[in-house]
Order: sequence, then C-alpha cells, then structure tokens
Amino acid sequence: MIIGLDDTDSRDGMCTTYLMAVLIEKLEAFGSLQDYPLLVRLNPNIKYKTRGNAALAINVRLNDANDASKVKELVIDTVEKMAVFSDENTNPGIVFIEIPNESLKNDLSKFSIRAVQDVLEIREAKELLERHDISHRGFKNERGLIGALAAAGFALCGLYDHTSELIAYREKKNWGSPRNIDEDSVWAANAATYPDTWDTVDIENERIVFAPHSLDPILFGIRGKNEESVRRAFSMIKSEPIERHIVYRTNQNTDMHLIPAKIHEVQEDRSYILEGIVSKSPKTITGGHIIFELSEDGASIECVAFEPTKGFRRIIRELREGDEVTVFGSVKDNTVNLEKIRITRLTMQELRNPVCCGKRMKSMGKGQGKRCEKCGGMSKEQAIEIVPRRISPGFYEVPPCARRHLAKPLIRFSQS
Repeated sequence: MIIGLDDTDSRDGMCTTYLMAVLIEKLEAFGSLQDYPLLVRLNPNIKYKTRGNAALAINVRLNDANDASKVKELVIDTVEKMAVFSDENTNPGIVFIEIPNESLKNDLSKFSIRAVQDVLEIREAKELLERHDISHRGFKNERGLIGALAAAGFALCGLYDHTSELIAYREKKNWGSPRNIDEDSVWAANAATYPDTWDTVDIENERIVFAPHSLDPILFGIRGKNEESVRRAFSMIKSEPIERHIVYRTNQNTDMHLIPAKIHEVQEDRSYILEGIVSKSPKTITGGHIIFELSEDGASIECVAFEPTKGFRRIIRELREGDEVTVFGSVKDNTVNLEKIRITRLTMQELRNPVCCGKRMKSMGKGQGKRCEKCGGMSKEQAIEIVPRRISPGFYEVPPCARRHLAKPLIRFSQS
C-alpha cells in the first residue's frame, strides 16, 4: 500500500514530515516499509504553501492484506488528531494506492511532475482519483489531495534524481522555544562530510543554516547524497535531546522545478531556465535588490537578485549590456527570482568618449558631438575600447542561506 499525505501543518506549528514520522512508527505493527519514506517538494511558487510545500509518501508491505482497512483508519485517525485544522490554510489530503496498473502509472507520472513544475487545481486531483477508483480522504477544501497524490505518484513511479535528508525532531516540551544546538559541532560535522553533505552551514556569511527558526517540531535537517553521508554528519552533532529522527529520500536540490523555455513562453508562478542577452544593465532598487533586463528574440523579462542573496548580488551588479547569460529561477510578477546564473560570454567592448589631451572629451549635447575642454578639438563619434571586467564567464549561485529547497547547488553538478 502506498500512502500519500499532504497539508497537515501551519505557519504556527506542526510539520507534515513529523506527522509522517509518527505514523511510520504506528504502522510498524501492520507491516514494513519497502523503501525510504519520500519527501517531495512541490512547486515553490504556490501561494497556498505553508513553508517548503512538502508532501510525503511511504510504501508499506502489509503483514496481512486483511489489515488494509485498519491501516486506513489508523492513518485517518492520526491526521485527525495531529493536523492543525484551526489554520484556514490547512486542508489535509490522504491517498491510498493498493493495486497499481500501467494506466495509473502513466497518469500519475505526468500528474506528479506537473505538481512540481505547474499550478494544479483541486478538481484535477479529484478527477484522477475517481478515474482510477483510488481510496482517499480529503478535509476542508481538500487541497492537500494534490500533494498527497503527487507524492504517492513519485513513490510508485520513482524519482529520476534524488538526494537524502535526515530530519531530527524535538521533544514536544521544547517546541516553540529556542533551539539548543552546539554550533562548534555543526561546523566540525560540515568540515568532515562536505561535499557529501551540503547546506549545513554558510561559510561566506558565517551562519548555520540547517536549523529552522519556526515553531514546528524540526530541530534540524541534514542534506546529502545518501543515507551514509547524512548519518555520519548526524553522529557528530551535539544538541538538545532528540525525540526521533528519520532519513527521507527527496527531490530536494535536484532542480526538478525548472523548465527550459524561451522568454516569450514564461508563465507566472513557474520556474525556468532562460537564455538571453543582458539588454539593460543592472541597477540597485529599494531594499538593496539588484535588477537587470534579459532579452531574447524580441521578448524580455526582468531578473532580480534579492537582498537575502547577499554576495551573489556582487556578480549580478557587474553584468553589462551585451553579456550572454543563462538564468535559473522562479517567475513572479513577470520577474525572475534568481537562484543561479551561468555567464556564457562577457562583452569586452564599450563605446566611450574619445581621449584628447589626456582627458575624455565632453558631450556638447545630443547630436552635437564631443569637444576637448583643453584644446577645443572636436569628434562626432564615440570610440570603441576594450574594457577589463571584474567577473569571468562561469556558473554562480546564491549562498546556502538563500537557497530554496529544490535548487540544485553547484557542488551537485560536479558530483553528477
């Protein structure tokens, strides 16, 4: 039986991953997991998301097929007791897949990837559930059925790329209080396990980034390429008592949300890989954000490095008109929120006023040419000069403190 689960948490507490961890323990009396529990990050741009827009799924082999109804009752009862129904944005969904077939696999493989890259409606999930007679339970407006079905689909069809995350959970008495984690042990764990683990710390900004600041039950999460790597880092970290921990297989840090596209094809609330030429040089806007315009085949879009991306903005600030780049990020209000950028070619030429008598000529006004203030010499044309650049072609990314769950860090490109 594949069990998919989504949307049980709230911004003020609880976490669907924690509910799943509790549920896994309860289900031990009925069977065993056939694979790692699955943590799937869905489209990061969905406005209804709580925090990271995660959905969960497990594949359980029951000891007795006759226990299927008992298992369903247990899952539903656990959700009813633990989900934060008081939050208007909490709309849980549960899906049970018992007898998969090829038709269901084909439909689910398409639905699941769309849940990561596209914007789905509740009716689409319900139509698929009814078409294949899939047992399910939705609460309130039933939006959680989208994520529950998508996660179950990945559990059935598999992930073409995946990483691991070990999540440690706090004792309930400590929920809502400041987290007690020995920072020296975290830095030591990172030094010992990087690059097999990543985004535990942010070296440039001198910050620990693997622990949330919210009120939910998570103490910290360690991301890495496999279970062995995250467990090794976990064994080195000293902290407050841990109630339980679990290793998830996940699509985090895979770039699964990104769609290669042309600028004119861009839609709101999706994430893209776009190639083009810088058509308007970067400028700093209110809040310390850096913005520039990217163009391709007559279409253009603004791209922004927000203030939380810190030093990444230094790279963006050095771009100039004519530079060829590929941008990676999510689109909101017809603006790309940059996650990474590949600089393909830098323009090394620039039009400047000619030099005369050791100084640059001054413009005399539009269409009136340039004039040397010392000797009075005139020039109608600007001079083409080779100018040095303070950046080089290459791949650049935002720091770990600003990385989104799905964004693939450059260290993973070198591992693949």
